[in-house]
Amino acid sequence: MSIPPAVLALQDLTKGYRSGSAPVLNRLRLELQPGEYVAIMGESGAGKSTLLNLIAGLDRPDAGRVQVEGIDLGALDDDAITRLRRARMGFVFQAFHVLPYLRVWQNVALPLDLLGTARRERHARALRALESLGLASLAERYPRELSGGELQRTAIARALVHEPRLVLADEPTGNLDARSAAQVLALLRSQLHESGAAGVLITHSVAAARTADRILLLQAGQLHAPDAAAAPAAPA
Repeated sequence: MSIPPAVLALQDLTKGYRSGSAPVLNRLRLELQPGEYVAIMGESGAGKSTLLNLIAGLDRPDAGRVQVEGIDLGALDDDAITRLRRARMGFVFQAFHVLPYLRVWQNVALPLDLLGTARRERHARALRALESLGLASLAERYPRELSGGELQRTAIARALVHEPRLVLADEPTGNLDARSAAQVLALLRSQLHESGAAGVLITHSVAAARTADRILLLQAGQLHAPDAAAAPAAPA
């Protein structure tokens, strides 16, 4: 029986922006299996946003490969990458990026709309996603009627509603208070594990990073495991 490919494989990923200077990413490697959730930390300018853009196929590396479930993004044109991103990736950002004129369930259903899913099925799947995050009672409300924590949980539901294989979260709790942030991160972790999707969390917050299965530091263009004393294991 053949072994399925990793959800995400970064092979010798290299990216630079200025001639003659050290690359922002230098032969970086990473592999994520289904259900694996990793937090990536690093100082400002270390290359976290560059790395996220390369994984998402929004930018292309100078060298190396980005593979999603064995598909090499470098072998795809822009339209094919867009289709892969819509079908296999989910995104959670610091800004909630909800559309104010759509109801909550309609915001959650947007990825399904882009994939051409029938309206009745979009509605049913959006409601299931909202229910799993404790938001079923808010499905018919508009974003202006939700708290920040509720909006971010809505964003998580939207990121997961189309059952992506890879979820990318960029500072998802940066606009939340500590209590709401803890709730959102716990829900994100549990949803990833239940769905079997792999997840990448980009964050400056040690508390946020500790909710992931493991923590990696982006330094000098590569990913390193931090000292155990500096980054205690995530809770079980």
